[in-house]
Amino acid sequence: MRRITGLVASGLGAFLIGVALLIHFFVVNVAVKFPLNTYTKTTLEGQNMSYFSNTKLTELSGVTLRATNTTEGDVSAGTNSRAVYNTFSYLYDVTNKKGYSYSLSRLAFDRRTGALINCCDTAVDTHSNIRVSGIGLLFPLGTKKQTYQVFNTTLLKAVPARYVGEATVDGLTTYKFVSQIPATKVGDQQVPGTLVGSKQPTATLGEFFQGTYTYYVDPGTGVPVSVSKQQHVALRDSTGTERLVLLDGELKTTPSTAQQLVDTVNHDNFLISLLEKIVPLSTGIAGIVLLLIGGIMIATSREDEVDEGEDY
Repeated sequence: MRRITGLVASGLGAFLIGVALLIHFFVVNVAVKFPLNTYTKTTLEGQNMSYFSNTKLTELSGVTLRATNTTEGDVSAGTNSRAVYNTFSYLYDVTNKKGYSYSLSRLAFDRRTGALINCCDTAVDTHSNIRVSGIGLLFPLGTKKQTYQVFNTTLLKAVPARYVGEATVDGLTTYKFVSQIPATKVGDQQVPGTLVGSKQPTATLGEFFQGTYTYYVDPGTGVPVSVSKQQHVALRDSTGTERLVLLDGELKTTPSTAQQLVDTVNHDNFLISLLEKIVPLSTGIAGIVLLLIGGIMIATSREDEVDEGEDY
């Protein structure tokens, strides 16, 4: 009887060890990915900002602007390895109670690395089927302390985000990345000449964008739980002289949004740890213990059989 019990224990132990290895080397890679059916709403706010009002034809300063970003996954366009997210961003003037601008983007990316993929009707505002590169909405699962190329939807190209150290956001240790964007021409605008010191009825000037983007990223999930966007957009004449400021100031993730994101990533990190470490480790240990117990029971059963034979 002891021998049979030992064989059963050994078999069960070997099975549990196999399950632990299967979870560690296969299931984790299949299960731990960015979701297809996400729906998130985040808010950034900036105080003492300024922008040019197209309706009043003057610069409004000292205003509070609020950016609301709504992101929804297109499940039908996603696959086992690819996700597609649509994002609607709306910038609102809280001080004057009026909308300022809005933008739309559609980006496809790898569900583990966050790397953008050129497919699935990628678009940013009126720019359709554009070529994308770098990472987009999310950093990689298991973000590292290194420089990443992050796609900028204003420049329509990737810019380096340099790792500068760790920072705490609502008790969560994050990796801080900074993108320094020098003044870069992003297009041309035609405006009334009187606005830019021209004697002509209309004048065409270059639109230049510059800024500093700071990302506070949870290294486990790759989710930026807080973002700061210092931006300066202005029109310059052919000599490079700045003639009209279109937007200036810094938008930051609101405390309530940051807390919401921190709560979410803490929950996700627990589930990832459960699948990557706790379950396979406990299952493997249980398997080893059963294997040892089974081996001991088999060995002792043989000794009992030998002793009984000698007594006879």
